[in-house]
Amino acid sequence: MLWETIMLALQAILRNALRSFLTVLGVVIGVGAVIAMVTVGQGSAVQVTADVEKLGTNIVMVMPGQDAMEGGPGGTASAQFTLRDNDRLEEQMGIVDIAAPIAATRARAVFGNENRRTDIVGTDNRYLEAANWEVARGRIFELAELQSGRAVCVLGETVRKELFGASDPVGQTIRIKAVSCEVIGLLQSKGASTFGSDQDDFVLMPLRTFHRRVAGNSDVTMMYVSVREGVSTDRAKQEIETFMRDIRRIGQGEEDDFTVMDMKQVATMLSGITDILTGLLAAVAMVSLLVGGIGIMNIMLVSVTERTREIGIRLAVGAQANQVLMQFLVEAVVLSLIGGLIGVILGLTFGYIGAQVLAVPFAPDPVIILIAFGFSAAVGVVFGYFPARRAARMNPIEALRHE
Repeated sequence: MLWETIMLALQAILRNALRSFLTVLGVVIGVGAVIAMVTVGQGSAVQVTADVEKLGTNIVMVMPGQDAMEGGPGGTASAQFTLRDNDRLEEQMGIVDIAAPIAATRARAVFGNENRRTDIVGTDNRYLEAANWEVARGRIFELAELQSGRAVCVLGETVRKELFGASDPVGQTIRIKAVSCEVIGLLQSKGASTFGSDQDDFVLMPLRTFHRRVAGNSDVTMMYVSVREGVSTDRAKQEIETFMRDIRRIGQGEEDDFTVMDMKQVATMLSGITDILTGLLAAVAMVSLLVGGIGIMNIMLVSVTERTREIGIRLAVGAQANQVLMQFLVEAVVLSLIGGLIGVILGLTFGYIGAQVLAVPFAPDPVIILIAFGFSAAVGVVFGYFPARRAARMNPIEALRHE
């Protein structure tokens, strides 16, 4: 019986194929948009996690000021760190493997007729080791260069490409502000991060050189800490916070004037932002499903009106009201399921294209696909019930008189 009802529904839909397609277009767009948005969002979250893991799961960042991740390095105004703070952290804390001091600013790097505004980072070889940076050509800083503050630098791939094109930069001299800096090395490229920021767009120089000839101060804006193997970053955070409160003479009950964050926090924060944006976009897409449901109800009401005599004949020859109700309800559900199936195919297709364009993994969520498809069926039931009930309650005699 149910199979016959489904076949009748398909025949009725195919009789007006174009009208049926236009009717379910809202469902197609809604289901497709939800699946595409969630798929791209899931891929972005996976990419965020992968990018953070590249930096190391045992990394802790210590920055002066509160809410440093929101306001950039330093966050709210606070006393900056010193090189001595960094060295004490590395020397006196057994859980710390490497503590790398970092100071940074934005400036223009110039070579010949080419120039680029980029990040100028003062640090030492400990940062390269902690961040797993590999040298593509040339070398890293020598101890004498770090101690004397010699004007040498190591380039990221983006700066190399913009200033030197295809030529080898090692041995050449670039200008940063008023400093002529010899290029001694080129780092391996890490490419763009999930949110499009270029990880290779910077110039490294010895911290002493940066302090004396670029920044004009001795501030350290971040300490990049690698925790010893076997020590959890949660434990490291707690011990580093206690240590920093002690050396910065913060009394009991006073707020910290620094921020300690691990990569898990960064990943959680970025994934949270991605999830919120994905949820908002998916919610907007769900509106299309409701609009599609209204379209289905509208066309089913038209169909009931057009087929009034057919309904009258069925009722007159013995069909029961619930059979007529089921016929039109099944027709509405089949219509919405066809729209849902097309929407799933289009959603996965556009999700794949979006993932390729944004260079993130294609990560469809089977649960979301089932929910979206099931929701399309629910739309058919909810918005098809009223027209079906109207058909079932028709008076056979009045229906047969209908022109």
